[in-house]
Amino acid sequence: MAQGNFKLRRFWGFDWSSPKFLRYCSAFLLAGRVAYHILQGKIHRRNTLEQLAAVGPESLGVALITSMFVGMVFTIQVAREFINFGAASAVGGVLAIALTRELGPVLTAVVLAGRVGSAFAAEIGTMRVTEQIDALQMLGANPINYLVIPRVLACCVMMPILTVLGLVTGLIGGMMIAANLYDIPRPIYLDSIRNFLGTWDIWAAMIKAVIFGGLVSIIGCHWGLTTTGGAKGVGQSTTAAVVISLLAIFIINFFLSWVLFGGTGTISVNQL
Repeated sequence: MAQGNFKLRRFWGFDWSSPKFLRYCSAFLLAGRVAYHILQGKIHRRNTLEQLAAVGPESLGVALITSMFVGMVFTIQVAREFINFGAASAVGGVLAIALTRELGPVLTAVVLAGRVGSAFAAEIGTMRVTEQIDALQMLGANPINYLVIPRVLACCVMMPILTVLGLVTGLIGGMMIAANLYDIPRPIYLDSIRNFLGTWDIWAAMIKAVIFGGLVSIIGCHWGLTTTGGAKGVGQSTTAAVVISLLAIFIINFFLSWVLFGGTGTISVNQL
């Protein structure tokens, strides 16, 4: 009987009754509590403004540099092949589609996970192991309202802004490479972007950005709140928060792309 229970607990090679699994499940509970408190208007405005400054302007440089070089590299890889097939006029549009639908939101979320998500986990984890969160509760402050909600709102607000700025920077980087290395005129490049890129592509990118921002912030804050084991535990929580955030971004991105862009394409042969 005991052996049978062990087999039930270990399914697909994972112990579903382990503390790690319970920790993963509690992250969904934290997300639900955050949404409930936000709907009730329990928002600490001063902390939210501080987190907006920390998430947005301090992450802007890294996000823009990443987007620019990704746009330049993508253009190098695509332009030569398109020129060989006589479709040089489609280089800008293809880059715009790739950046808007996938590369822009995902890469910005990856930057945010590495820089902001890890900082959330480390900061809140340090507060947990030094009993500062317990002190907040004794003073009557709710850690969810005081610590988590400002960070979640900051990421959800700043992620779309960083994504848009990254898209523009990536397209500029691609245009520089297309014009200077492959002699593709700038007007043709810009016309291609206008022909290929639709309004829904922009909206879909914003939807992805908001979801990824909430995902990174919830995971970082949750792993910080559940930190144990002193300084070693803080390091482990920080690493786990980044790794799980990256996995969650890639997995959720697949399902979002499936839902948002499933079906046949809208680009005609005449646009190529």
